[in-house]
Amino acid sequence: EVQLQASGGGLAQAGGSLRLSCAASGIDSDDYVIAWFRQAPGNKREGVSCINKREGIPLYADSVKGRFTISLDNAKNTVSLQMNSLKPEDTAVYYCAEDEPSNYCSLWDTHFSSFGRGTQVTVSS
Repeated sequence: EVQLQASGGGLAQAGGSLRLSCAASGIDSDDYVIAWFRQAPGNKREGVSCINKREGIPLYADSVKGRFTISLDNAKNTVSLQMNSLKPEDTAVYYCAEDEPSNYCSLWDTHFSSFGRGTQVTVSS
């Protein structure tokens, strides 16, 4: 069973930075993808970024391009999301998700089979 543990959320001011981490365990396949999603109150869950293990090619939502950077530490099965130039509209609960076996990155939550518990990110104006 895949387990995903997200950490690193907190409070930041607009223009500030936060770094989220997702530690994954129980992954059986050599090919997998991990993504970050977020959900603000009253909103649908939104795909933020995704990366695949084989090529390490990232995918970003337009709303975070140029501000967020996703990275994968293969040895530790940990995915990080560096969030810079934060905006109040980035406020949400952030979740990491995993799918295997797969090399296909997506920002659609229906593509993913496992979701971890979220971590709250709050950006003040």
